[in-house]
Amino acid sequence: MNKGLLATIRTAFISGLLVLAPLAVTLWVISQILDLIGGTFRPILFFYVPASLRDHRLLSVAWNVLATLIMLVMITGLGYLSRYVFGQYFGALAERFIQNIPGVNTVYNTVKQIVDTFSTQNRNLFSKVVLIEYPRKGVRTIGFLTNQVRGEAPAKAGGELWAVFVPTTPNPTSGFLLMLPKEEIIELDMSVGEGMKFVISGGTVTSLGAGSRHPLPTPIPPPGPDAGASSR
Repeated sequence: MNKGLLATIRTAFISGLLVLAPLAVTLWVISQILDLIGGTFRPILFFYVPASLRDHRLLSVAWNVLATLIMLVMITGLGYLSRYVFGQYFGALAERFIQNIPGVNTVYNTVKQIVDTFSTQNRNLFSKVVLIEYPRKGVRTIGFLTNQVRGEAPAKAGGELWAVFVPTTPNPTSGFLLMLPKEEIIELDMSVGEGMKFVISGGTVTSLGAGSRHPLPTPIPPPGPDAGASSR
């Protein structure tokens, strides 16, 4: 037989093995899990089923699959209860205990406020990162646009007002709520997360977000030793 044909057959055989091997291993692992869980709990879950039917060779796989599914549902339900029912109860007890410890409660409350600020639910309260003039004309600061102001305030001001939250650095859980006309608000391309990083880092972490196509300003070099002589 031609050596080239033998090489082709050998390569095809090895390729077939490589295709079947993961499938065979997966099926073997699944069968072992079914035998371990289903076979262990089958007599407990289906004690009311006649033994001749429960242990029948042709039906044993079906009973194992059903017992495994029941155990998975029970384990998931237990995990849900422990996390959302018992977990919340014991979590509330632990938090109440920490709140009664002087000094520790201050640190705990500060960290909790920062975590709550960066949670997805609270972050969605901020729609955009904006640039405004604050605290005086000619000075710019980062703020977060929250919503359009309704009710008495814009009516008394005689125009449309928008609420902007200006956080403090480096702790963004406190800040100032400003109501500004729309024409005094400049929307930025950076995301809310990037704006938060900029505020907390005190401006050291600079992220231009979608506006990264704008070049950074060239830093001004420090004056050299001959700067004073040249000015004279």
